[in-house]
Amino acid sequence: MAREVRYERLRPAMIRDAREADPVAYVPVGTIEWHGLHNPVGLDTLKAHQLCIRCAQAGGGLVFPPLYYGECRDEALLESSERHRDAIAEIMGWPAANFQPGQMRRTPAEQVSAYQTLLVHMLNECRTLGFKVIVLCAGHYPLIDHARAAAATFHQQRWRGSDVTAIPIAWAFSGYELVRDAIPDAGDHAGFWETSLMLELEPDLVDLSTQPADPQAPLIGVGTKRPLREANREFGARAVKLIVERVIEQVRQRLDNPWEFYGHGLRF
Repeated sequence: MAREVRYERLRPAMIRDAREADPVAYVPVGTIEWHGLHNPVGLDTLKAHQLCIRCAQAGGGLVFPPLYYGECRDEALLESSERHRDAIAEIMGWPAANFQPGQMRRTPAEQVSAYQTLLVHMLNECRTLGFKVIVLCAGHYPLIDHARAAAATFHQQRWRGSDVTAIPIAWAFSGYELVRDAIPDAGDHAGFWETSLMLELEPDLVDLSTQPADPQAPLIGVGTKRPLREANREFGARAVKLIVERVIEQVRQRLDNPWEFYGHGLRF
């Protein structure tokens, strides 16, 4: 049976033992967004959460509860795009106006600021809990920029005190960007790549039978570099394994050589 690494499910002594062995906190962040008829709408966050669990089980560390909320809903969200909004709204039974600008009652800039502030708060919460490396995993690709911005802001706190090592090292990843040298077409939206990952990480939540019978028929809200029909668990398993290996390598570098990651100009 795989080792339990989800922070909220552990008792105090279990947390302390795991943290003292490997003081790494994984924080998955994502969103709720359309990912085709064949995938769950929580794909981004589910994917990030499972990747973090795999990383912690293989390389040490603990995984915090995932964050589904807070990102800018007016930008970089499939339901809010003019190209897909009406078709998705019709399928879901929503008024299309629900995803037009202004529904969040804040400007996009205000939404971004609030979200990054929340991420910095989460990083500080992990800091108070004794972790030395904090990893934000952005399952929704646009969130990688906000995670990196939060990490940079978080790191500036180190200059307030005399001991720079009192502030942990924060790092952010999505996954596809770590393996593009080996898998050039890594990364898509609800297509071959993400669906294959889900077939490995959360297979019970994927239903490929929902695809249209005509292979030439357009897929609503799916962006893919390889045909979706080719998605398979074997590919997903290989991709997940490589992502996990490379995340652990990056984390280990920060644990073993922290002084290389202090100072201005963070290595992302």
